[in-house]
Amino acid sequence: MHHIEELLTIMARLRDPQGGCPWDVEQTFATIAPYTIEEAYEVADAIARKDMAALKDELGDLLLQVVFHARMAEEAGLFAFGDVVKGISEKMVRRHPHVFADAVVKDAAAQTVSWENIKAAERREKGALEGAPPSALDNIPSGLPAMKQAEKLQKRAARVGFDWTEAKDVLGKIREELDEVATEFEAPVTETPRLTDELGDLLFACVNLARKANIDPGMALRGTNLKFDRRFRRVEALLAAQGRGPAEASLEDMEKLWVQAKNEERRA
Repeated sequence: MHHIEELLTIMARLRDPQGGCPWDVEQTFATIAPYTIEEAYEVADAIARKDMAALKDELGDLLLQVVFHARMAEEAGLFAFGDVVKGISEKMVRRHPHVFADAVVKDAAAQTVSWENIKAAERREKGALEGAPPSALDNIPSGLPAMKQAEKLQKRAARVGFDWTEAKDVLGKIREELDEVATEFEAPVTETPRLTDELGDLLFACVNLARKANIDPGMALRGTNLKFDRRFRRVEALLAAQGRGPAEASLEDMEKLWVQAKNEERRA
């Protein structure tokens, strides 16, 4: 507890209009929000790279974002860091009745169902208080990254039975959406809005396949991004060994070196 109190004191000092940091003092919830999102992505990146030293550092940066927002809220008389901790503690107890009460769940899958049922009940209660008609899609943040938002929409719909039976069933939908994308490219005049719509449908279907296969699509794509980065850098290194750069190499040359980089990774 000593360490968190130290961090709270540091943030209060940074935000002090008299002698604090001018940059920290002028920040608002809106100006800090992009940094909060960025730090969360950097945590995910450290996990994808299996870099535990970086993960420790990035978790600290993410914690600082929570402390920063809580400090600004306290200054505005809204809530303080202690209220944030109290709120999440109560939520964890409420959503784990099999641990903190008499409920029983047989395994992790059953716990997931229980968790979502409790969340749904909370949403219904909130909707009733606000006088809004309930929906399975309530409270999905509009500001989520598009891929994560698609995944959440699909999961919510699946809980009320609107879902494919098997993961392989989604493959047919992906082929259908891919054919529609191809049709747009083959049209005499490609209409950008229609092509954008069809590409969106294809990406949505791919997210659905990942969800049905119990694979996080964001983490899968992040892994592929890291792989592409690693292999392309190797292609650049191989070209440099030949006294060339990508600008002096043909696509065929680079494709051959790309295959070489892939094979080197497989052997390793």
